[in-house]
Amino acid sequence: MNDLTQGAIGKHLVSMSLPIMIGMLVHTCNFLVELYFVGQLGSAALAGVSSVGVLVFFVMALTQIQNIGIGTLVSHAVGRKDVKQANLLFHQGLFTAFASVVVLALIAVSVGPLYFTLIAPNTETLIASLSYFYWFLPALMCQFPITVIVATLRGAGVVKQPMMISIMAVLINMLLSPVLITGVGLGIPLGLIGAALASSIAMLFSGLVLCWYFSRRQDYFYFSFIECCPKVDVIRQIVRVGIPAGGELLLTFVYMSVTYWALRNFDPSAQAGFGVGVRVMQALFLPAMAVTLAGPAIAGQNFASGHTQRVYNTYRQMAWMTFSLMLVLSAVCFVNAETLTASFSDSKEVIAVATVFLSFVCFNFIPAGYVLVVSAMFKALGNVWPAFFSTAIRLCLFSIPVISLSTQSTVHIETIWLISAGSVYAQAAISFILIRREFAQKLPKRVEGGEARTLWPPSHST
Repeated sequence: MNDLTQGAIGKHLVSMSLPIMIGMLVHTCNFLVELYFVGQLGSAALAGVSSVGVLVFFVMALTQIQNIGIGTLVSHAVGRKDVKQANLLFHQGLFTAFASVVVLALIAVSVGPLYFTLIAPNTETLIASLSYFYWFLPALMCQFPITVIVATLRGAGVVKQPMMISIMAVLINMLLSPVLITGVGLGIPLGLIGAALASSIAMLFSGLVLCWYFSRRQDYFYFSFIECCPKVDVIRQIVRVGIPAGGELLLTFVYMSVTYWALRNFDPSAQAGFGVGVRVMQALFLPAMAVTLAGPAIAGQNFASGHTQRVYNTYRQMAWMTFSLMLVLSAVCFVNAETLTASFSDSKEVIAVATVFLSFVCFNFIPAGYVLVVSAMFKALGNVWPAFFSTAIRLCLFSIPVISLSTQSTVHIETIWLISAGSVYAQAAISFILIRREFAQKLPKRVEGGEARTLWPPSHST
């Protein structure tokens, strides 16, 4: 367990974000390798895999409830030195994980085919989506228990070991994907099924090794079947903290679904190009995302321990780091958009869509980074409803005009990207107002000249 209430905040951010970024980088490399080989199968296959990636956001919404709820509450318990409560949160998280697996299986069987039918531009893409989805389903199911264990350890300030295990699993996936997709060395090319099967095998490996580490290589947490018996009050507490963050990802799922639905009016190259562009954008976001993923544990422990100034300074340093990173990445993306996407498809139409998409969205990297910072602070303070609120407003600002334009006439694809970029700036402005309000309500005030004033802005001290 790492005590994040002592020492330089900047050092904590860097030391925790580096292993997170390395792990995310390896994950992203895996996605890009898979994308490269799937891209050789044609636009329909690429569009099919990309559409499954949209449905993954729904699963991520469920796991995010556990991730944020457990991670935040465990960080608070660790900050209070309450070992018993931290372990209780872990065990109740395991119960919710296995309950969620059952829910996911039922939803996948009953709703999955209908969803892909609604967004597929043609029959070939629909077949590709379903072929990939059913073999990818075991990987999604493994996410729930893995998320609980990783969130528990992260709340205690332990990120390096889980990241190393995750990296090992991703490397296995990277090795298996080209072999199973192309059949090199096996003689049986499995295509899309091979891509999904590689992910499922790697995720199962990750889960098993992570369980071994948790039970044998650390002694702060323990496992007990008895404590896995559901305790409604604890589960309600986890859900109450985590559901707004899960709701954020659910709104992201709706946003992506609306985009794919609007793109169904074009040929499969539009959905395929959008999928490539999103993957490249996610890769560029890695450094900023790593910083904002490390921040909640640091701010959370200091908030629970009453170190108000350190909470403020965590916010400031996250914001400056993210701004600097996003400024550089915006320039790189604007200048090299076509170069960044050219390797993922032989289709000029697919690359053209991806290039235009990146050329537009690179202008909202900075406000998008600030939204990540504010969301991280809301998680640390144990109230992510404001972040959910700002995301909901962005979804409305994007979805209403896009749906309206798509139903009335054939909307230009550039118009969709412009509306999307504008909605991010609106979300950043709303997020700034909401985090100022949250600071004023939750952090102590001091009296100066007979007037109570919030400690704002904070100093640059650690």
